[in-house]
Amino acid sequence: MISLREVIEVERSIEACFRYVADFRTTVEWDATAYSASKTTEEPVGLGSEFSLLCRAGPTSVSIQYTIVEYTPWQSIVLEGKSRWFTVRDVITFETRDASTTRITYCADFTYRFGLRTLAQKTEAAMRALGRKSLLGLTRALEDNNPSPAASPTTAKRDKNLFTALKCFTRAGYRTGRRTWAPMSTDMAEKHVVLTGASAGLGFETAVALLEAGATLTLVIRDPNKVTSMQAALQERTGRQADRVELADLSLLSHVNALSERLLSANRPIDVLINNAGALFNDYCQTSEGIETSAALLLLSPWRLTEAVHPLLAHHDTPARVINVVSGGMYTQKLQCESLVMSEDDYRGSVAYARAKRALTVLTELWSAQWRDDRIVVNAMHPGWADTPGVQGALPGFRRLTHRVLRSSQEGADTIVWLARAREADKTSGQLFLDREPRTTHLRQRTLESAEERAALQPWLTQIYSTLDLAEST
Repeated sequence: MISLREVIEVERSIEACFRYVADFRTTVEWDATAYSASKTTEEPVGLGSEFSLLCRAGPTSVSIQYTIVEYTPWQSIVLEGKSRWFTVRDVITFETRDASTTRITYCADFTYRFGLRTLAQKTEAAMRALGRKSLLGLTRALEDNNPSPAASPTTAKRDKNLFTALKCFTRAGYRTGRRTWAPMSTDMAEKHVVLTGASAGLGFETAVALLEAGATLTLVIRDPNKVTSMQAALQERTGRQADRVELADLSLLSHVNALSERLLSANRPIDVLINNAGALFNDYCQTSEGIETSAALLLLSPWRLTEAVHPLLAHHDTPARVINVVSGGMYTQKLQCESLVMSEDDYRGSVAYARAKRALTVLTELWSAQWRDDRIVVNAMHPGWADTPGVQGALPGFRRLTHRVLRSSQEGADTIVWLARAREADKTSGQLFLDREPRTTHLRQRTLESAEERAALQPWLTQIYSTLDLAEST
């Protein structure tokens, strides 16, 4: 047997340290050898949770299957790992040193198979060096002092060419991007997040990740019949449920107003607002308030909700965050207010969707400039090509052609979670993100809008809102 022991001290609460380390998927962020990690059991992280790791071992790789065999919150975790060549028992203990410092002791005992002990003894010094390097990585991860977000030179180059930019939308683009990501250890305990469109797809995966990070969630969904099943699914995945579920059909501005009034009456500050609710309508339809449904749900709704709850976002000790979920489809369209509400004669669902998302991207930039002194950070993101229920239902032809390269909903939601959670994500505002990097908002010159067109957007939204028959849908 070869035993390794390392001790580190970090200025983080014991709860935050325990929560981060216990989820062994984070090993790729700090372990010197791990390059792939996944949780293979559905239940919340805890006793019996299983993880699959791929680790570098010289010129080859080793697959290790870990199981948590002892789990004592905020004190200790014991994991047993099995590979073809060895077994390992990891014992991780946590101690509070003072009000802000936690000591973490990490012990690993390796038992080798097939007579490999002699070879292992020859590499023991190298193993100890890797152990020290890994714990230094864990220290850096828990220090949570990452640089401000910036596009890499490689990403900036890709964004100058339509084909290479589109390749970034795929699952391969996601996997390429994550190779350079900084750790995300920020704890969200006591952070209040309002998330729309949370019952499926990107929204549900975002809710799962934020609950795992300790956030307090207010989820907004349309269908009352989905509340029980959604909460049960969240409980199964995370051991927690949303603290509050609000019902609202966000295609109806009267419902948006009523939701806003309830949030304002509750008077709970909002740390993060995520405007995620959306759908692509292939057939023309109009709401009971007298406006085309795509424009209502995808643009007027997030505009009205965000403006209305501004008092709950403004002037926090740390900047509040607004995250607008847009779409890569918006790269095909230019902002033109007069064509944002399409008529039945010229309606195409994918175009209506893309135009609304383009406008929401511009609105993100406008809000960012206007609300800087209010300590509100506003950014947009697009998920790439993700295999969500929305894509499956509304774009079956696209999915049939691209299903081999589509991201999972969890991969598509990653940047939403990062923008909501990562400490460094509030260091920049008014950007469009994909895979945790700011990206260009235009891939073609013909989609560039003029300053006059940008300036016309907010007055246009106000004017359209004033024409709606809100009483009819109340």
